Amino acid sequence: MSEPVRVAVILGSTRPGRFCDTVARWTVDQIAVNGKFQIELIDPAEQPEAIEGRATLSLQDRLGQADAFIVVTPEYNHGYPAPLKELIDSAAAEWHAKPVAFVSYGGVSGGLRAVEQLRLVFAELHAVTIRDSVSFPGAWEQFDGTGALRSPERAGRAISTLLARLNWWAIALRNARATAPYSLSA
Repeated sequence: MSEPVRVAVILGSTRPGRFCDTVARWTVDQIAVNGKFQIELIDPAEQPEAIEGRATLSLQDRLGQADAFIVVTPEYNHGYPAPLKELIDSAAAEWHAKPVAFVSYGGVSGGLRAVEQLRLVFAELHAVTIRDSVSFPGAWEQFDGTGALRSPERAGRAISTLLARLNWWAIALRNARATAPYSLSA
């Protein structure tokens, strides 16, 4: 049996009172139930040195150790948040030849416009984006006060597909990077 896929779940918002925490918590819970992943939460609003008991690794080290990524992002004004762009741009080779999946939320579009923009950014970073995603249009009405989905069936099917595809790509690309390092490919 191979080692579990190390997935970094990246929160896309730093706004006070953000809804991102609710969507990210649901995402992490779904990943944990799947059982094929080791989860690393990366929150740009968090100060790593303030977390007791955690060795302070640089963001680049944390991204570099991941086999795959899930970006949980809102859509603000038809785009993704600036702190997410800053986090993405703070690394380079750490993204290379790794899969990226998206869980988005927002108003009518459910964050899909932000995801389409992020696909272009990650293509420039030599990452592979997963076609299958999860989106929550009108997210504030889809979750109850405890953070549970009111009607979890559709999102449950979508996250199952996303995780299956992400796992496949993560293992395939991890094996490919081990066989032939991506930095030596061109």
